[in-house]
Amino acid sequence: MFTTILLNKNDDGTTTAQVTQLDDAQLPADGDVTVRVDYSTINYKDGLAITGKAPVVRSWPMVPGIDGAGEVIASSHPDWKAGDEFILNSWGVGESHWGCLSQRAKLKGGWLIPRPPGMSARTAMAIGTAGYTAMLCAMALQEQGVDKNSGDILVTGASGGVGSIAIAILAGWGYRVVASTGKLAEADYLKSLGAVEVIDRAALSAPGKPLQKERWAGVVDSVGSHTLANAVAQTRYGGTVTACGLAQGMDFPASVAPFILRSVKLIGIDSVMAPLPKRVAAWERLANELDANKLETITQEIGLAEALAHAPELLAGKVRGRLVVNVNS
Repeated sequence: MFTTILLNKNDDGTTTAQVTQLDDAQLPADGDVTVRVDYSTINYKDGLAITGKAPVVRSWPMVPGIDGAGEVIASSHPDWKAGDEFILNSWGVGESHWGCLSQRAKLKGGWLIPRPPGMSARTAMAIGTAGYTAMLCAMALQEQGVDKNSGDILVTGASGGVGSIAIAILAGWGYRVVASTGKLAEADYLKSLGAVEVIDRAALSAPGKPLQKERWAGVVDSVGSHTLANAVAQTRYGGTVTACGLAQGMDFPASVAPFILRSVKLIGIDSVMAPLPKRVAAWERLANELDANKLETITQEIGLAEALAHAPELLAGKVRGRLVVNVNS
């Protein structure tokens, strides 16, 4: 038997989430690697699944948890054997396949990556999909030629998981980072991560002109909508904007002007289906280049049952940094 969070859909369309016990025989039949999960985390998508605020769950019942880290128990996959340490991010887990807010999971070996040497399961989940996505954004800026001497880098949604880790990564690389947040009381926290300036998100979140004063050499945006449109409109000639989220909305009320008059590049960052080599490269860099002390300052550890109470707080923007779930607590 193992303890898990189980989601069920009610007749009225609402979602019931509860901590319960299941038998190993109830794990999904289509996985080829059975794992012991030591730590998971709550991402925005997990919050939506647990609360039922959006139809992200595609199969019922469902175990949420798009991230997991632990050890392989049994495997019929050629790349994995008992005792191997793994990390899982995304691949539709927690949506169409049972996820990792659970002490046990049965997953597909092609979804897993080896945990970098010396990285604990807890550290891996303090990073999670949020930090892995932040690294993909930072790597994309570098790939597009944006270096520490190019100019200011804007990070939106700065106090969230992606934003916090993006600041830590980029500041650690020597970039000058400006943080945009709706929580100006968190300015000291953001500066402790490496931001040199903190601006109110209100300066970006309302409709703006198609072309605005050039400021940003690069952008990491997890907000979307008007915030992304304004960030693009303020990006300097030849600059790069990375888009990885939609906290404000899925719309993009922008103009082609920044692209054809300033040669601005807008790069979409997908962490869900990113190919294995890119995932491995991102995690290796996270293991070697992310300041462990800064990561710890943005991390809060909770137990499995506490995840249910924290999910709506995450959606409401009341969570700073990262929530790590000890599934055995």
